[in-house]
Amino acid sequence: MKRILDVFRARPRVAVIRLQGVISAGARGGLSDHALAPTIERAFRRGKPKAVALVINSPGGSPVQSALIAARIRRLAEERKMPVHAFVEDVAASGGYWLATAADDIWLDANSVAGSIGVISAGFGFADLMARHGIERRVHTAGASKSFLDPFRPEKAEDVERLRAILEPIHAAFKAQVTARRGDRLPQGRDLFTGDVWVGQGAVDVGLADGIAHVVPKLKSLYGDKVRLIPYGVKRSIFQRFTGRLLGAALDEIDERALWARYGM
Repeated sequence: MKRILDVFRARPRVAVIRLQGVISAGARGGLSDHALAPTIERAFRRGKPKAVALVINSPGGSPVQSALIAARIRRLAEERKMPVHAFVEDVAASGGYWLATAADDIWLDANSVAGSIGVISAGFGFADLMARHGIERRVHTAGASKSFLDPFRPEKAEDVERLRAILEPIHAAFKAQVTARRGDRLPQGRDLFTGDVWVGQGAVDVGLADGIAHVVPKLKSLYGDKVRLIPYGVKRSIFQRFTGRLLGAALDEIDERALWARYGM
């Protein structure tokens, strides 16, 4: 019996972390650093794995949460001197691609969508609708910049400039992350940071991924046919799953669907 257990333990292990969904600081099932921290820590530390694999399916979301999650993965990878591999399913776009850059290599399906290295802010304006119905918007502030891009008032050029001043540093941080992690694999003289996306081999051709491969066969080719894949994911109680469905706001659901819809999902 002991010999059988020794053989079983000797098989190389790879921890597999599933990162699926919109990246958000919210509490209704999105990917956040706070929610994922225990899972990521366990994956790197439990059972002395040979490597960690990230299975990613995300249209993006919060740039801060994307950066925090990716930084946590890199920090543990360097502490444990452990390789990290990313496998993209349907999409790794925007913040989803930021997560993928935490890996040492990125693998896609031939139909995976990757990229969208940009930052977006979207909203609505109702000023004309309100005027037609004789509705007056009254806003009083202490501080000239407190009222910003009010959807019930006409858009002001200075507000757009202020928004751009917010978006540009975030975009610069995203570009720095991709450049630092992908390095010489990115082509010289080509702007990949326009927010465009690529599919499958197209993403490989521009250096955003390393090849077309699926998680099981690729990990077997790297670590042998007897490799054990140990799955890790965020566990939610029955109460959390039930109340999450009941309390999920309609606007949150619309926003999430809009994120996926950008990539045909």
